[in-house]
This record gives sequence, structure tokens and C-alpha cells, in this order.
Amino acid sequence: MAFARFVTEGLGTPAPVAPTERLVVGGPYRYVRNPMYVAVDATIAGQALLLARPVLFVYGGCAGLLMWAFARWYEEPDLGRRFGADYDRYCEAVPGRWPRLRSWDPDSTAY
Repeated sequence: MAFARFVTEGLGTPAPVAPTERLVVGGPYRYVRNPMYVAVDATIAGQALLLARPVLFVYGGCAGLLMWAFARWYEEPDLGRRFGADYDRYCEAVPGRWPRLRSWDPDSTAY
């Protein structure tokens, strides 16, 4: 679902070689800026719990750190340059890693 939003709403893909033309803020992106990264982290944590393998927690921590670094130092500056004030407003309202309890409405002035 999150990936499909890039195609239908953003008119592009998550890949840097074919980026979106529009800022994607619908669906799961109204709750958290990086839902695919959060899903990967949650999946690895679930596997670690289910299989009782502590090494998977280490792997998940390393993967999470790499995804955070990529988002922080590549994606966020790039999106800020491409979408300007709209992206800044979105970042103020929607957290990057921990989902909001309520959906953000981009047409609202409330955060």
C-alpha cells in the first residue's frame, strides 16, 4: 500500500532514479513519514521475538540505523529541496519513525 502511493499519488517510485513528481502525504504517510522503514523494523523485531533469536534484534538495530541515516542525510535534504515549504510543514506535523495516533490532514492548519 505504501509503495503504491508513490505511483498513484506521487507519479513516481521510491527509487532515487525515478523520484515522485508530487509529495506523497496520503494513506500511511499521514501517520508516519517512513512507513516502509517502520514496517521493515517491525518485521525484523517480530521475527526476533517469534524465533527467539537475539541476533535478529542486533540485525534489526543495524538495519534501522542504516535506514534512519539514509532518510536523514539523503532523503530529507532532497525532499526539502524539491518540495520546499510543503515538505517542511509535513515534517513538522508527521514524525519520521514513530506513528501519530491520529491521521494528519494536509488541508488543515492544525498539526
